[in-house]
Amino acid sequence: MKEFLKRYGLWVLFATAVIAVGLALLSVFSTTSSPLVNFAQTVTSPFRAAYTSVADWVQDKQNYYEDTTALKAENEELKQEIAKMEADMRQAQSDSEENKRLRNLLNLREQRRDLSDFEAATITEHSTSNWTSYLTLNRGTDHGVEKNDCVITDSGYLVGVVSDVGNNWCTVLNIIDTDTSLGAQVFRTDDIGVAEGDFALMGKGRLRLDFLPTGAQLLNGDLVVTSGLGGYYPSGLVIGTVEEVQTDDSGATSYAVLQPSADFDSLSEVFIIKSFDIVN
Repeated sequence: MKEFLKRYGLWVLFATAVIAVGLALLSVFSTTSSPLVNFAQTVTSPFRAAYTSVADWVQDKQNYYEDTTALKAENEELKQEIAKMEADMRQAQSDSEENKRLRNLLNLREQRRDLSDFEAATITEHSTSNWTSYLTLNRGTDHGVEKNDCVITDSGYLVGVVSDVGNNWCTVLNIIDTDTSLGAQVFRTDDIGVAEGDFALMGKGRLRLDFLPTGAQLLNGDLVVTSGLGGYYPSGLVIGTVEEVQTDDSGATSYAVLQPSADFDSLSEVFIIKSFDIVN
């Protein structure tokens, strides 16, 4: 033993010291992790951070896509619901307008029993120029329509007179057309005259009341209706109201400018009077 220590004692002491230092170092690193694991963690840490960032970005994009897709689907569903509501509102408005027209027509029938036969017609064309003003309707001889039949609104306002007729169509000259001439009467004063179109007034949507008796005292707003004289047209159909009274170029006679009660531009449906009883 002594011989062994003499020969190898220094080496044994050195080995013991190395082992002691190694154990000391291991004790320090053992509080966290082994040196190899610590080295690996240090090397891979940037890659783990990059992977985490990429994964988070991908997750965010996926969430955004899912949210966007859901919003688009919800938006499309809302658009369809709004379109349906708008269609329902249009239908309700159309039904309301139709009901109003039917009520007005019923009241007109009750008030004007002399107007015995109506034919409802849809306007297929409006035409107004400096030379003419007319409507085209979808009713004709197949429906009992004849030339010179009067055409009115559901409120009984005079629109015009049938000037030409085919099997399933007819042309109606509006009362402002220069080829239109009707016996007229001022409702307030009973003054008789002739309501007719005028080139100068047609572009303004007006007509004139001519051949008034001398001394006629018309006022702005006076109601003018058809006179029914001669039996060509029903009496009492509303033509329009007096807008102003003027003197002709000669200065000898006066005439009234009339504003029609019917709004030609807004009309879509009218009624043709196919027959009527003459009321004295």
